[in-house]
Amino acid sequence: MNQLEQLKRHTTVVADTGNFRQLAQYAPRDATTNPSLILKAVQQAEYAPLLAETVAAHRGEPMDEVVDEVLVRFGREILKVVPGRVSTEVDARLSFDTAGTVARAHRLVALYEAAGIGRERVLVKIASTWEGIRAAEQLQREGIRCNLTLLFAFCQAVACGDAKVQLISPFVGRIYDWYKKAAGAGWDEAANAGANDPGVKSVRAIYNHYKRHGIATEVMGASFRNTGQIVALAGCDLLTISPELLASLQASDAALAPALDAAAAKKMDLAAVHYDEKAFRWALNEDAMASDKLAEGIRAFAADAVKLERLIEGLRR
Repeated sequence: MNQLEQLKRHTTVVADTGNFRQLAQYAPRDATTNPSLILKAVQQAEYAPLLAETVAAHRGEPMDEVVDEVLVRFGREILKVVPGRVSTEVDARLSFDTAGTVARAHRLVALYEAAGIGRERVLVKIASTWEGIRAAEQLQREGIRCNLTLLFAFCQAVACGDAKVQLISPFVGRIYDWYKKAAGAGWDEAANAGANDPGVKSVRAIYNHYKRHGIATEVMGASFRNTGQIVALAGCDLLTISPELLASLQASDAALAPALDAAAAKKMDLAAVHYDEKAFRWALNEDAMASDKLAEGIRAFAADAVKLERLIEGLRR
């Protein structure tokens, strides 16, 4: 078996893309999108008619509603290819607005349901801010499943678990990027690879904590820079992987064994941890990497949302 086939024996493989025409060859169970991936997809010639058609069908409607129609249209197409779930992201500009996030999530789910797609096949992606976690907590009680994204700190994972969210997406590659940049010329790639990669270590700590304390929230490693990071997290509940790295795994016949073990984690001596709002905000503030990358991620997704709006506005003229 190639590495992708081997990985699927231990982990649910998810495709991280808005390019739904690439999906079938890798046979992932689920797919994830974000504003940047959707923006990238709609600028490709093969998807331009889909964007134009969606915009034309909703001409005259408020921009935020048209954007959600576009996001859901891509999600619907993805769900024709994958048998499981699609993650669709709430506007990053609502990352500190609990009520606004809840309202936008309601609209996204309603659009899917109006198209005949049950909410069990949709994960609403929300930034792992305190406000975002509170929104997800409310949505989960309503039966709307959430994927908490832009997760870099252990305190974010703990708060998500306490809120009983469906799934979290800790970002491996962006953690790696931060530590590599901070180390500068002193960075030793070999010493920080595989199990020693700082992003891998972060996900492993979260996974072990969840399994040790019986937290049902699914852990889905995300944002990978190389296949070594993926191999080092084999056994994680899910891993969402770009088409480029899926192709690399498919092209390799190297042996792959599980690196994470739920049964072993249950026996670990790990203390239970909980955060109220003040403790959460302090812990996040004290983690320079996490606070930097969370803010940067929100800004980047918000900027791409604006670019998508400008593209739509150009089509509406």
